[in-house]
Amino acid sequence: MNVKLKVWRQKNTQAPGEFKEYEAKDVNPNMSFLEMMDVVNNEITVKGEEPVAFDHDCREGICGMCSCVINGEPHGPEYKVATCQTYMRSFQDGETITVEPFRAKPFPVLRDLVVDRGAFDRIIQAGGFVSVSTGGAPDANALPVSKQKSDLAFDAAACIGCGACVAACKNGSAMLFVSAKVSHLALLPQGQPERYRRVKAMVDQMDKEGFGSCTNTYACEAACPKAISASNIARMNRDYAVALLLNDDMPETSGE
Repeated sequence: MNVKLKVWRQKNTQAPGEFKEYEAKDVNPNMSFLEMMDVVNNEITVKGEEPVAFDHDCREGICGMCSCVINGEPHGPEYKVATCQTYMRSFQDGETITVEPFRAKPFPVLRDLVVDRGAFDRIIQAGGFVSVSTGGAPDANALPVSKQKSDLAFDAAACIGCGACVAACKNGSAMLFVSAKVSHLALLPQGQPERYRRVKAMVDQMDKEGFGSCTNTYACEAACPKAISASNIARMNRDYAVALLLNDDMPETSGE
């Protein structure tokens, strides 16, 4: 199959960007999207031009690095897959495919299709952890957890932090990501001591980073490669409301 590509090229954060057109010929339909980009980059390099910069690591849908908007959809047209798991058989022979980076103010473009998602790291640093020193690993059955809560916590913990939720949201909201990270700890016994301090710190940092608010369009859930449920946002909002009520009674974080 043959396809045409309209790829966003941008030298750095300060430089203006533009779409440039390339052709991918004799593409195997069973190639992944990133494999096709590798082939195109090889041809570009042979011509003495700069290859298209794009992020990737595991190429197994685990790391969340492969953040591309393909034909207007974060990660591409398929449901519950990352860009690296999108295959060329999802497109038509002769189709023109538009590829661009995730668009959000807190995700500045570093180069071409690569964005800086350090804002997510800073949100996690604000409180997405359990700081209590517990010593050695306890026995698996030492802390009983109900099946329902363990399943919900596991589902929330599946978030890979790719940022597709932000790219899909008309407001650039990070609430699906933050709520997943808040929920997977809030649902477990280990997360209870810092539960309300955690949610307040993470939501406050999210707002500080410049992410927008949620308007319940569920575009985030639809674009998420791990199908993280928007019900986590409701849980986070409830916990945040409680945190505001308890604010005066919450002890300072020791950092230990």
